[in-house]
Amino acid sequence: MENVVLIIHLLLALALIGVVLMQRSEGGGLGMGGGGGAVSGRAAATALTRVTWILAGAFICTSIALTVIAANNSASSSVFDRLGTQAPAAEETAPVLPGAGDSLLPPSEGDNAPLVPRAD
Repeated sequence: MENVVLIIHLLLALALIGVVLMQRSEGGGLGMGGGGGAVSGRAAATALTRVTWILAGAFICTSIALTVIAANNSASSSVFDRLGTQAPAAEETAPVLPGAGDSLLPPSEGDNAPLVPRAD
């Protein structure tokens, strides 16, 4: 179901882009003249505006539908909840920093060496 709505959503997006690009620029905001193009006349402009509104409404509806579908498919717990419930295995060891070696470990009882990292 999600794939069908997603395909419809993508087709609506492409159709909406095409219809918007076919419309005549009224303000000349990009510096282009409003000369006679492929679409001229008030009836064609009204039809394109109506098609744009219909496609935009359908695009918003499919966006909401995809959001609802994704929310229903998601898990009821958050990622942080799932990470907190998994205990690490007993064989796992703590990661070692590169170049740290044993110089960061506390000294043993008989060792009087200071706690200074070695320069490798």
